Amino acid sequence: MLPRFTLAPELDVIVRPGVLWLEGASVVDLEPRLDAPLAAAEAAVRARPPDDTAAVRTMYKRVGIDPTKRRPSSEALLRRVQKGDGLPRINSMVDVCNWCSLECQLPYGLYDAACIEGDVTLRLGLPGESYPGIRKDDVHVGGRITLSDDRGPFGNPTSDSARTMVTTGTTRALVVVFAPFELDERRLAHVLDITAQRMHEFTGAART
Repeated sequence: MLPRFTLAPELDVIVRPGVLWLEGASVVDLEPRLDAPLAAAEAAVRARPPDDTAAVRTMYKRVGIDPTKRRPSSEALLRRVQKGDGLPRINSMVDVCNWCSLECQLPYGLYDAACIEGDVTLRLGLPGESYPGIRKDDVHVGGRITLSDDRGPFGNPTSDSARTMVTTGTTRALVVVFAPFELDERRLAHVLDITAQRMHEFTGAART
């Protein structure tokens, strides 16, 4: 049985989360089949930048976060590619997420479902809450848009936790698209469909 995903009332009119539960994944360090589509996505973004991403920045501002100091992960990827660098290659599942995030200009979170304990809540972080980040020091999430389970916070639209990170041992995963409330529901559904299709093609994961 899948954990329950709940949006806390304080974020009801700020975030419209998109949620995918995936199973049956086979994650590899480097998937050569991703080389061409990632290169094409990078070239397309450099030639024609995505539409205005002000709504995501506004989502941050509405909870008191300056998006120029703590950038949404999607914007950080865009800036990296526009400077001439390629998308980071981490593993096949993370690479698909970064591809989708770059093209859609929406921040994604990706988590190993086996490392999530209990139900999941998207809420504002409590004062003093933090978690060890992936290859980073502690990520402080007080007052920030935050995912939490029975053990506490483990993700947000800027950076995720080491505890729930996806590795080559991951077979079940949770994908969360941190979309602003203003995003049309049909567009968000389309984003999730594309993400699920790519995950299935390149990792073998099936949407549950």
